[in-house]
Amino acid sequence: MRLDRLTVNLRARSPWEAVELGSALVRRHAAAIWKPWLAATLPLFVALNAIAWAFDLFWLAGFLMWWMKPAFERIPLYVLSRAVFGDPPAVRATLAAQARWGWKPMLHYLTWRRLGPARSLFLPVDLLEGAAGTRLRERRRVRGGAVYGHAALLTLVCWHFELALALGSVATLLMFVPPEHLPETLRAGWMALLRDPPAWANLLWNGFCWLAMTAIAPFYVGAGFGLYLNRRTQIEAWDVEIAFRRLRERLRAATAPLLLLLAVCAAAPLPAQERDAQRTLPSPAPSGAQAEAAAGATAQREQPSTLPAVFGEQRVDDAAFRKAVEQAYADPLLGAKRKVKQWQKRNPDQPRPVRSSNLPWLGAIGRMFAFIGEWGLWILAALLLAILVATAGHWLPWMRGTWRPRRAQAAAVETETLPIPELLPPDIAASARRLWREGRPRHALALLYRASVEVMAAHADVVLPPGATEAECLRASRRLRDGDERSLFARMVAVWQYAAYAQRLPGEDEFESLLGQLQQRYGWTA
Repeated sequence: MRLDRLTVNLRARSPWEAVELGSALVRRHAAAIWKPWLAATLPLFVALNAIAWAFDLFWLAGFLMWWMKPAFERIPLYVLSRAVFGDPPAVRATLAAQARWGWKPMLHYLTWRRLGPARSLFLPVDLLEGAAGTRLRERRRVRGGAVYGHAALLTLVCWHFELALALGSVATLLMFVPPEHLPETLRAGWMALLRDPPAWANLLWNGFCWLAMTAIAPFYVGAGFGLYLNRRTQIEAWDVEIAFRRLRERLRAATAPLLLLLAVCAAAPLPAQERDAQRTLPSPAPSGAQAEAAAGATAQREQPSTLPAVFGEQRVDDAAFRKAVEQAYADPLLGAKRKVKQWQKRNPDQPRPVRSSNLPWLGAIGRMFAFIGEWGLWILAALLLAILVATAGHWLPWMRGTWRPRRAQAAAVETETLPIPELLPPDIAASARRLWREGRPRHALALLYRASVEVMAAHADVVLPPGATEAECLRASRRLRDGDERSLFARMVAVWQYAAYAQRLPGEDEFESLLGQLQQRYGWTA
């Protein structure tokens, strides 16, 4: 890639500045983009609508033109990818390249990626970089990760522009209807389009949609291409590389004059250096003739200068100086005078005549919308306030205590981990009473629960799995034949659950009553 041939000033831009850069590229190379676009899409539009007319399937022709838009978007992308390096292709070259360029990724963009919100950003990655598989997915993630939202918003905005252009084209036709016939025309046209739209109406709508797509799609592709260039610049530092290349070219161009200057500077001072060296060398005592010559040279150096006698006194010519100043101010770049032309009305005080309308209901509708636009927010605020006042009985109790200072939360209660005993003591009832009197009621209840589970499993003739839950034990107790025993075991399980999980201990009388019933039923003796 020849970065030195780029025709744009690359630098790290914001995403929206990059979008504007892509739009500017589309405007600069408009002819190279829209000519092949029209040459490629117009024949296909005519052929599809002709087939649709034959089979009365105009909706299918419009849908196919819209669905194949990613294939058409290769045209502006091909032009911009060459024009950004200073080589915009000709129309014939662009059309010839479409037959073989960029068709491999089109399978994705015409199927499951057709509705992708960031197609304008990922299309240059797929078509210009030539990667595939995991490498392509990684590049798509790196290139589009930071600006995916901007690309999605760009797609949404361009879609709305296309819809607005298509509907605006339909509304433009109504401008040619006389005002007195407008209501009847709207009513007749609306009923005709709803019941059985004619062929010319379907064809006209398809044409409006194609024109809207033709106007917006190149800008959509160009904006995505601008985002792509900006991401490459940010990731790969293209602007820094271009600056270093330009610096290298300037230094290379200045090398020859610099070497010549160094050669001249190295050779010119040699005679003067030799003279200085000769002056500094010690010389023998001068003879008489040499002394006279030296004295004559000293006297010659002390004589006054003869330049004024030769050139005369230098005087400033005021007339010539003033003439030069006038010529300088006559320059349009330096002159302070300029002429400004401005159009003004001949009769600015006369008010414009108000055209009378034969449709008074339009004026009433306009006044209604003006009233809503002026007072709508105040009316809405008043309605919301009235609703809040009317429903205060429902939401005000929930707001009580909202503005009170929050109380400091108490420290969480730390509880001791209580394992269920695995080995039962010989006298279960006496051991449980001893634990209760020692201030360890949960240990006492754990012992009773463990012993009750052992007895229940033996009486029901079941084998419980290791770590069986309370619910599993209750289901196993259904096999007990005696109903009183089942009720007593269910009571024991409930008391244990309240103590273990809800921190609710039974009273001493309740504990003695439960222990007596268990001792009597299960025969716990010393």
